[in-house]
Amino acid sequence: MIYHEKEIQKANNIISELSKETQKSQYRLKYHFMAPTGWINDPNGLVFYKGEYHIFYQHDPYSPEWGPMHWGHAKSRDLVNWDHLPIALAPSEEYDYGTVNDHGCFSGSAIVNNDHLYLFYTGHSIEKDPVQVQCVATSQDGVNFKKYEGNPIINDFPKDGTKDFRDPKVWKYEEFFYMIVGSKKEGIGKALLYQSKDLYEWKYVGVVAESDGTQGDMWECPDLFSLDNKDVLIISPMYGTKNEKPFYTIGNMSYKTKQFTQGLVNTLDYGSDFYAPQTFVDDKNRRIMIAWMDMWFSHRPSQKEGWAGAMTFPRELKVIDNKLYQVPVDEIETLRENLKDFQSFQYENEYMIDPQLSVSSEIHIVYDIAQSTSNEFGLFVRSSEDGHERTKIIIDIMKQEVLVDRNLSGTGEKSVSRAPVSFVNGRLELRILLDTTSIELFINGGEQVITKRIFPNLNSNLCKLFASAGKMKIEDLKVWSIKKVID
Repeated sequence: MIYHEKEIQKANNIISELSKETQKSQYRLKYHFMAPTGWINDPNGLVFYKGEYHIFYQHDPYSPEWGPMHWGHAKSRDLVNWDHLPIALAPSEEYDYGTVNDHGCFSGSAIVNNDHLYLFYTGHSIEKDPVQVQCVATSQDGVNFKKYEGNPIINDFPKDGTKDFRDPKVWKYEEFFYMIVGSKKEGIGKALLYQSKDLYEWKYVGVVAESDGTQGDMWECPDLFSLDNKDVLIISPMYGTKNEKPFYTIGNMSYKTKQFTQGLVNTLDYGSDFYAPQTFVDDKNRRIMIAWMDMWFSHRPSQKEGWAGAMTFPRELKVIDNKLYQVPVDEIETLRENLKDFQSFQYENEYMIDPQLSVSSEIHIVYDIAQSTSNEFGLFVRSSEDGHERTKIIIDIMKQEVLVDRNLSGTGEKSVSRAPVSFVNGRLELRILLDTTSIELFINGGEQVITKRIFPNLNSNLCKLFASAGKMKIEDLKVWSIKKVID
């Protein structure tokens, strides 16, 4: 374990060396979580421990490219102001270390037991057989972690899986602990279930859920939990599905049969930059979700400035009418400044909201569809004065969908994301979180969400409404700037 301590110290040293320069980057966000420097992807080990929120994350501190995976670490008392902590886990042992780039402490989860914090993760080394095994590390202070000497605690995949065997999520139900692990076999994504009494000795109990053949041939980052008297399964699928977007299904988990019966499958987020979501419960009994606000194939201009990747703003989950709703946690209200309250009005063609909207902003808008005549309307955000650079939010009444178009959003990937929409009581509610290089759009109270990264010029700050061939009635419109709280 001495080698682990040395690897952690080495990683911490490089972070101290590189982070001052990285934080000068024009692309750094103001209130979305990022690492001080280097690469990040999946959120890991989300947990509330000893009065504080902890986020761990897949991290290469040495490079803005994916590489040997460490667990970065930060904590917060309010989910918005984060303190970076030393690296929690670094590849150091034969089960998570190798001489080639493809190794590390892959994704996993956290659980508190007897006042100790347990981190479960996948040890990965492309040079080993099996390639992926499940491991645990523990801490008494929530900062310094010791890898279990008996690792790996699960040293091979079962007959129902393959060498792709990763991302353990652990929880407790009645007298047992349970672990769900993502895997695949013969083109079918699977979630494998284990059971334990002590968090160290694990018994395989079977396939708890699997793809029907259209939901991906590899299931990553499985998450199974109860919420509002319903059971929810979240999966990040790979391959064999049309869009590889994380999905959820609300069904029934039987701890007697160890089977999850799926309901309808729904897209969790319709954007192009949302993956590997993980949830946890806090001291207020809220089910909170954070996801990687990026994607494997995304173009990342920030890599030229020493870093890549960010997290979504934390979202509270609720089950309403058998759907999973997502809204930003209430703590965002502590970051609001400079309210502009437009109240109710009518417009046609265009209406200027702000020619110099803050790059970090929140917008609430309620459209009165019943009192409007335009069939296509929306707003431009992060727009240049001439409109050559802009991100466009479009509501198409005839197709009943909301679109986020980033084809003119500056440097970066060009794409359009679409989400279905219903007009409840002749109304449409949008809530938009804008940051330096991101947009999160919550539709009708979070029934649907679209998350995308955008990389416009810092001077492209114009925001205005538009309507095609008709008039629009605005029932309510509020705009805030959001304080900078992240370096």
